[in-house]
Amino acid sequence: MVISLSAALLLAIVLVVMIRSKTIKVGPAIVAALFGFFLASTNMAPDINRFLNSVADTINQIKI
Repeated sequence: MVISLSAALLLAIVLVVMIRSKTIKVGPAIVAALFGFFLASTNMAPDINRFLNSVADTINQIKI
């Protein structure tokens, strides 16, 4: 069975777990989220998206 999650959902889950476990406080988490939001509107966004897609494809091709 293959489970597919978007990167945004996965990172949101990690962020919530880190806030709840007190690994990261709410202030830095908000700054990190805002940084990601504004980074998505820059010219680097397509390159980052292509890189993450290639990483996901590489992981997907690994046979266990």
